[in-house]
Amino acid sequence: MKIVILDALTYGDTSLEAFNALGDVTVHLTTTAEEIFDRVREAEVIVTNKVVINDAVMEAAPSLRLICVAATGTNNIDHEAAERRGIAVKNVAGYSTDAVVQHTFSMLFYLMGQSRYYDDYVKRGDWQREKVFAHIGPSFSELRGKQWGIIGLGEIGRGVARVASAFGANVRYYSTSGKNENGEYERITFSRLIEQSDVISIHAPLNAQTQNLISHSELLQMKDGAVLLNLGRGGIVDEEALSVIIDVKPIFVGLDVLAQEPMKTPHPLLGVGHPERLYITPHIAWTSREARERLIAATAENIRTFSK
Repeated sequence: MKIVILDALTYGDTSLEAFNALGDVTVHLTTTAEEIFDRVREAEVIVTNKVVINDAVMEAAPSLRLICVAATGTNNIDHEAAERRGIAVKNVAGYSTDAVVQHTFSMLFYLMGQSRYYDDYVKRGDWQREKVFAHIGPSFSELRGKQWGIIGLGEIGRGVARVASAFGANVRYYSTSGKNENGEYERITFSRLIEQSDVISIHAPLNAQTQNLISHSELLQMKDGAVLLNLGRGGIVDEEALSVIIDVKPIFVGLDVLAQEPMKTPHPLLGVGHPERLYITPHIAWTSREARERLIAATAENIRTFSK
């Protein structure tokens, strides 16, 4: 089989050796919308993470039999066109759950524990001038007994719920679809979750129900000192609104996803007056070494099972 990998740079330094046993492999680090037509012309299998495969791309690849999305979300594929043309589409689910759960708590403790302040304090040399052994600066709290609200109680949300419960937090959730029922945790309304939670973590997809779900009014309704974490999709938190509210209300926000990625400059969140309240990582929650290895192995297995 002729296998074309379109955006290998998204997998970092993960080995792609598993594909070599499956056919004739061509690897492109990145692929633009203009380059794609030439690159897929002889492909029987396309492997993509974020490169869009629409009807025109499929038209340019007459031998195409399988599109492998090396990710969970498949919104970059025109499914109707693929079905009409008899082209199979396969994705990979569950490979990054542990990594995203871990990153959720990494972001939380960085913000909740005032880690930026204390790290800078020591590295500036200020601790050396203290008169006592400990410097008590900005206060921080324990997680035990806090209210943790989860938006999106899917596989990742449930993983976060289990760890939060182990720390002694009281976990409740809001179902964005209105259909999710889970007997382990209390389901509450969106307004109660926003107003009552000490920690809010988002693990939901972006759709009509979640677009700008958290904007000016929701941010203002949050408790002072509350922590908001978005590890779902950019666009769920209104970034323009956040850039204003974070300077007038003492909330702490961690974002691993933005509406446009990579982040573009100028960007309203790069000019906030209280940067210590904001922690942004470049969509890396899913990228642990082990998660990337699982992703590539599962994608290769999708090709292997399809070709049998």
